[in-house]
Amino acid sequence: MGVSDNTRGLLLAMLSSLFIGTSFILKKKGLKRAAAAGSRAGFGGYAYLLEPLWWAGMITMIAGEVANFVAYIYAPAVLVTPLGALSIIISACLAHFMLKERLQKLGILGCVACIVGSIVIVIHAPQERTPTSVQEVWLLATQPAFMIYVATTVSMVLVLMLHFEPLYGQTNILVYLGICSLMGALTVMSIKAVGIAIKLTLEGINQFGYAQTWFFLSVAAIFVITQLNYLNKALDTFNAALVSPIYYVMFTTLTIIASVIMFKDWSGQNLSSITSELCGFITILTGTLILHMTREEEAGTITWYDGDQSKGLEEAHFITLRGSDYFT
Repeated sequence: MGVSDNTRGLLLAMLSSLFIGTSFILKKKGLKRAAAAGSRAGFGGYAYLLEPLWWAGMITMIAGEVANFVAYIYAPAVLVTPLGALSIIISACLAHFMLKERLQKLGILGCVACIVGSIVIVIHAPQERTPTSVQEVWLLATQPAFMIYVATTVSMVLVLMLHFEPLYGQTNILVYLGICSLMGALTVMSIKAVGIAIKLTLEGINQFGYAQTWFFLSVAAIFVITQLNYLNKALDTFNAALVSPIYYVMFTTLTIIASVIMFKDWSGQNLSSITSELCGFITILTGTLILHMTREEEAGTITWYDGDQSKGLEEAHFITLRGSDYFT
């Protein structure tokens, strides 16, 4: 009996999580070594490019992203993307031993919640319906609903980059990760389009003669490079225990929304299956939040600006939420 496309996508997504979860830790150790030498990525430094550990993390991340890329060819984003929670469990465990970022006992409950939520999503995930040409994908990408989503996303990214990053990038983790997540959702849509084009081409139906294929490829390349830059800044500035779960929650939520709008993943599913998938997703989000709240925090914490914009950054008043605040 042959292996279904969803099963292939599932196995590749799990392998991807293993590589990506490990890459966070390797890159963080490389960034720490570069910072010790006096050059921090969060302040525009690029000394981490000379660190072997950072490159080991980059290679591992690339391997994970390749596996993730292929997973999107075989399975819908509603199945593949939430399984990224497994990378959070891996990075949390490795951070505990390699970075001394303490994982408390309650964090185990968060890990279990992520696993349970992932199982629920796997059981109720829709079957992938692969378009028959890249032109069909282009029609999906240019439908009014998705164009509105794209315009909104690009506008938010520009506002974060041009206005919020210079003011709050070093104190509010949501700035860097917001840029990564918003662009990440569009990256996944482009990568899935390219993956479909490659799959069809290997099957004998050449898709690289169409301009749309090269457009999707260009968008994916530009967005991936930009994401890596801002992810490096986030990892260098904030605790990896914060970066991993918050990035996952934001990225996954936005990717599922984008995929449901563009590829209509839930079309044809009954209300019971959709509700089960949403419950599984919420369970995973709960697990990531538990991991977040039970991790030892460094100086980089989540902050929201609450002061006069005319004042300098040093005079600004911030509202800071720390893990301990959730229990008081």
